Order: sequence, then structure tokens, then C-alpha cells
Amino acid sequence: MLSFVSQRYWILSARSLAKSVLRKCVICFKYTAKVHQQQMGNLPAVRLQPTKPFQHSGLDYAGPITLKLSLLRKAATTKGYICLFICMCTKAIHLEVVSSLNTDAFIAAFCRFVSRSGRCSDLYSDCGTTFVGANKELKVSFQQQKVSLPEHLAAALANEGTTWHFIPPASPNFGGLWEAAVKSTKHHLRRIMRDRVLTFEELSTLLAQIESCLNSRPLCPLSAYPTDHQALTPAHFLVGEPTTCVSEESLLDSNIDHLTRWKLVERLKQHFWHRWANEYLHTLQTRTKWTQVQKNLRVNDIVLLQHERSAPGYWPLARVHEIHPGADGLVRVVTLFCNGKLVKRPISKICLLPINGNTDTTADVL
Repeated sequence: MLSFVSQRYWILSARSLAKSVLRKCVICFKYTAKVHQQQMGNLPAVRLQPTKPFQHSGLDYAGPITLKLSLLRKAATTKGYICLFICMCTKAIHLEVVSSLNTDAFIAAFCRFVSRSGRCSDLYSDCGTTFVGANKELKVSFQQQKVSLPEHLAAALANEGTTWHFIPPASPNFGGLWEAAVKSTKHHLRRIMRDRVLTFEELSTLLAQIESCLNSRPLCPLSAYPTDHQALTPAHFLVGEPTTCVSEESLLDSNIDHLTRWKLVERLKQHFWHRWANEYLHTLQTRTKWTQVQKNLRVNDIVLLQHERSAPGYWPLARVHEIHPGADGLVRVVTLFCNGKLVKRPISKICLLPINGNTDTTADVL
């Protein structure tokens, strides 16, 4: 373009002007589109508050895994899956084997999880059909139980239910905590199983051992003292205390020789949480990427919706129908009007078209 124009005209700062025109070309932008980004959000409150392990849990599935139906040499095989629960606070992991992806199989796994780890008040997951269906089934079951109980008991049970939270559709980066746990589980599973085909019982035993290994991983670096060879691990919060922890007064400054056996155990638990707060918690505050505040999307902005099965030049156009700003005022999730319907997507799946002055990516004044 510069060569063609220079044959007839001499334009000052022609190269900068040409780049500006190319950046505003919608056709060229479609073939070189880059998804929108925003500064990494703050950690949710459930990851910063000391609570009983698994009171706030994340959930995901891994698999499929080939399972044998019996120990016979030519036994039939079927698919199995791993249901992973991870504590949002301590990163402790609980693994369950499920035989299918239907709602009934998950509810059975969830009942086993709650029976061993105690009540789960908040559960976080993606928008998988299994999880959405299980959420509806649990709500119906809970409402039926409340109707058949006296009012005072129903009011007490209302505080014992599990609240299910779903991340936006097509946004795995919102569930990085359980995605990383799935990656660690598969890392051990591939190296142990290789090409072997296990039965349901054998896989359950293997997952229990992998769970023990993952819950023994260090959460924070070792102490600088040469005599301290211990590291804080998720197992410290799971072993040696009851399922329901009773709140006790602070015993960190008490003389250990004057404590009863129960007070000694309680002081040990508080010591673990003290190390969790002082040595591990601050390591979660570092932003490894998405460090700059970018321009917020606005209602009626025209964008391209990223489609994994199509080339960038064929991504569908969409209009921003509604924005969902976070607690810090930054927009990371929007509702789009695309192809006659409303869809909710993270900004990492959309590209803002360079029209109406949208080429500037500087931060808004908050």
C-alpha cells in the first residue's frame, strides 16, 4: 500500500498513517484477531478464610479410564471416570471413582464424599450437564425433606444445605484450582497404570494411594532453619482432628506443659493454620500474567466470538448485551447477543472489533 501511494503522493509520517488504517480494517482484523484480556482478578474470599477442610470445595471430572468388569482374562471392559473434590482453602484432594457421567452416579459419589469429609456448604464447578442435573436433583430432594419435617427442624436444616456455584461457560481459567489438581492426578495415574486395565476395586485402591500422595505435597517452602525438615501439607489439616471442628480459644502462646491432651491437639491444629497464613497464603497473591488493567468492554460493543472449530476469518459477530463487572469494577464476563440468542462468555473468548475508536487498549478511569 505504501509503495502504491508513494508513486503519486508524498505523505508525511506515511508509515504510521498506514499502520493506523490497517489496524482499523475489520476484514484484516478478522484474520489476525487476538482475544481480549483483563487484569487477573483477586482471590475469592473462600480461599483466604481458615475453615474446616472441604467446607468450600471445587469439583471436576477426569477420564475416561478403561475398566474391566471382572478378573477373567477376556473380561468385558467399560468406561470409568474420576470425580475430584479439592478444598478451596487447604488444597486437600479427595478422589472418587464413578462408573458413568450421569447424575445418579455423581450423586452417589457426592454422598460418599460428604460421609467421609463432612458437610460441604459451597461447591464450585463448571457448567457440565452432569453437575447442572445433579444440582437440580439435590435441590428437589432437599425441598421434599423440608416439607415432611416440622418447621423448627426445617429451619435448622436450611442452614445445612450445599450451595452450588457455576463458573461462566467455556471459561476453564476460572477453575484453575481444580484443573491443576486434575493435571497432578493424571500425572501420577499415567506413570502407574501405563497400559494396564484395572477393575473398579483396583482403581479405587490406586486412587486412594494417589490421593495420599497428593495430600502430602508441600504447600510452602521449607523453613530456613537447618533443623526444621517439615513442610506444611494438606494432610496436616486432614489427619488427627474430627470431621466437625469446634472453635476454640487461641492457644498459640500457651505453655505446652500446662495443656490437656485435647488442648494439645487444638494447639497443634492452630499452629498449622498459623503457618498456612504466614508462609503459604502470601504466595497465592502473585499475578504471573494479566498484570495490566485493560479497557473495559461496554454494552453494544461489536465483537468476534471465538469458535474453536472455525478459522479466525469465520468467527461469528456478536454484540455485548450485558456486562458483569467483578468486585474491583473490571469486566471479565459478558453476555452476548449472537445468532438470535443470548450467551454468557468470558472476555478471553471474544475479540473487540476496531471500530468506533476501539483500537485503544488503555485502562478506563475507574
